[in-house]
Amino acid sequence: MNKPTMTRPMLSRWLTLIGIGEDGLAGLSPAARQLLSQANFIAGGARHLALLGPTKAETLAWPSPFERGIAEIAARRGTPVCVLASGDPFYYGVGATLAESIDPDEMICLPAPSSLSLAAARLGWPLQDCEVVSLHGRAFERIIPHLRPKARLLILSWDATTPEKLARFLAARGLGGSRFIVLESLGGPRERVRESKAEAFESGEVAALNLVAVEVAAAQDTLFIPLTPGLPDDWFESDGQLTKREIRAVTLSSLAPWPGALLWDIGAGAGSIGIEWMLSHPRNRAIAVEVQAGRAERVVRNAAALGVPDLDVRTGDAMTLMRKLPEPDAIFVGGGGGAVIDAAWTCLSVGRRFVANAVTIETQWLLAERQMQHGGELVSLSIAYPQNVGSYRSWRPAMPVVQWAVTKS
Repeated sequence: MNKPTMTRPMLSRWLTLIGIGEDGLAGLSPAARQLLSQANFIAGGARHLALLGPTKAETLAWPSPFERGIAEIAARRGTPVCVLASGDPFYYGVGATLAESIDPDEMICLPAPSSLSLAAARLGWPLQDCEVVSLHGRAFERIIPHLRPKARLLILSWDATTPEKLARFLAARGLGGSRFIVLESLGGPRERVRESKAEAFESGEVAALNLVAVEVAAAQDTLFIPLTPGLPDDWFESDGQLTKREIRAVTLSSLAPWPGALLWDIGAGAGSIGIEWMLSHPRNRAIAVEVQAGRAERVVRNAAALGVPDLDVRTGDAMTLMRKLPEPDAIFVGGGGGAVIDAAWTCLSVGRRFVANAVTIETQWLLAERQMQHGGELVSLSIAYPQNVGSYRSWRPAMPVVQWAVTKS
């Protein structure tokens, strides 16, 4: 009979992560103060160490590169060490980074209220109903998928310039009537909350430590990213190599994305499949492989314009690139012959999804052959669009697309 796994006793947890607010020591619990007083070494941002005040312990403000600070902490394993962080160390904080190098059983974490919790409390917004977006060290375009009517956003700023940039960005997209609240230095003596419409925001002097809350008000003709797949074709810059809207919606359904999954989009064209895969969940990732440099550059532009600037675009021969890519959770092949299909299939783990689309008879035959070999579903997708015939209209069919979709077994 197996014995239950026992966690490491608290006495052997040499590393303490302490969330500290703008109120400094006054806001810490007795337990946090005691652990700080016992520490031989304290690391944190320069702002955190300043909030702590004088101490007998050796201190380290986070160096550059950041990894050097992690190494300094790990070198003191077994001795009392404290790391200071803003609010909750495991929410956009240093906690996860430390846990990559140090066993969580060696840590104690004492979080403080996060700036998000404080903001929700000031505004009277249910935190569970808000969408959180971090622009701290991240591309500004990440905000785009969240700009939906009536959305309540809590946006973590990069620095003092973020509120003004964000207000201008909203106004340019027809969202200038949105409620716009800048919350600065929450929880401390310099706390300030200012509200206006986005189009009327005047930055003045803004604290570097700030958070922006937005209640989105959209005009009737404002474009926003829907939750369903199949964005309009004219939202993508394209040279004609674009999976059409209706086919794209079926393809995303066949790929069956789930949070945090990685897609390979082989033969990316305009990048629409990889882009919509990432739009299906904020943690989703995709690698777009495109042999033509001009198209690859177009994919980068499309990804930024539609709010997924982190799409990883690789330019070159798919057969060569696939040998170097991280393991995928799903693969879509939209271009390439039998060799590309077979190589991609070999790279996929059991239990993961594989989808390939084909327009030409020759490639459709290859998909039919693979379906007979590996199983899955083979379907022909036909779409027709209206066109004028004299003073009347009739249907003009697009070229049918054959799709093979399978879970590898």
